[in-house]
Amino acid sequence: MSSFTETGLVKKLFDLNQSQQSIQTLSLWLIHHRKHHSIIVKTWLKELQRAPSAKKLTFMYLANDVIQNSKKKGPEFGREFEHVLVKAFKNVAQSSPEPKTINSLNRILGIWGDRGVYEEPKIKEYSTALNGTETIPKVEVNGSEKKRKGDSSANESGDTTKKPRPAVGTEKKVKSEVVEVNGKVETHITLSPHQPDGDPPEPEDLIKVILELENSASSDAAVRERIASLKPEVSELAALDKLEDKEAAMKLAADVNDAIKILNDYNARLAVEMDDRKKLTTMLRDFLREQQELQQQAENRLVEYQNKLSKIKEVQKEVRNHMNNLPDLTSLPDVTGGLAPLPSAGDLFNAHHH
Repeated sequence: MSSFTETGLVKKLFDLNQSQQSIQTLSLWLIHHRKHHSIIVKTWLKELQRAPSAKKLTFMYLANDVIQNSKKKGPEFGREFEHVLVKAFKNVAQSSPEPKTINSLNRILGIWGDRGVYEEPKIKEYSTALNGTETIPKVEVNGSEKKRKGDSSANESGDTTKKPRPAVGTEKKVKSEVVEVNGKVETHITLSPHQPDGDPPEPEDLIKVILELENSASSDAAVRERIASLKPEVSELAALDKLEDKEAAMKLAADVNDAIKILNDYNARLAVEMDDRKKLTTMLRDFLREQQELQQQAENRLVEYQNKLSKIKEVQKEVRNHMNNLPDLTSLPDVTGGLAPLPSAGDLFNAHHH
């Protein structure tokens, strides 16, 4: 696992995408370098604030994954994130997010409340930053609305008994997997409450599917030639009228059976190819969408640094102008050439005694 540098962290955050693998990989790296938790969280907030609106939710999923999976290692990340989450939720709320983004963040808040990740006053504080109200709004799940912990109706009833219930948005069984971190085997639990449809594929998976399609049924010229060279009799009923004896009939039956086998096999391969091409079409669409998002991020970053370069060049120009306006001390006339040298301390002392 690579060593920690702030520059490396910024690059990893820039490369972060919404896929579960991307979030989990970076989460594991951050947890491994938890001794740098302070600079990690500070940099995370700074990059979140810079990120385009569409990517801010991915940053929040990353924070959620780190906060919950780092608890078994220590409370550092939970405490550090606690101090910046209000700013983070406010930043997301002010970025004109899509309703589904707000909905997903409210699910995270509900999960944090259910699992005791943060105390209820903190959850209300985060909800206020995100929603403008302490009460987490109703979240639609599978066509129905469910109320969050801390809902006003529950408070008015005076019922403060905590009832265990599944976290909204996490009806699916929580997944875990064994991973190796710096030579040590650990169990990483997948906690981010999202399994978005259309996760972008990894480039190597996309390349593998494309390469496999190079050997698809429709590109098999040899089989197509065999099918084209089948005797016309195997597909014409009129050929039966021309049969003169049993031997000829048996030969035609064998040819028909061979033709059926060839066509059945080829049709099955074509059906598989059709499914693979549908899969590839979906993968390409999702991959293209991700690349468009990354392109937008790169364009935003380019504009940001072009503006920074422009400002630096302005400073450079002003410094040069200022230097040009300063006097050149080497070109000043020598005003000491016709004057006697100043007396030394010894000369002054002797003159005083005389």
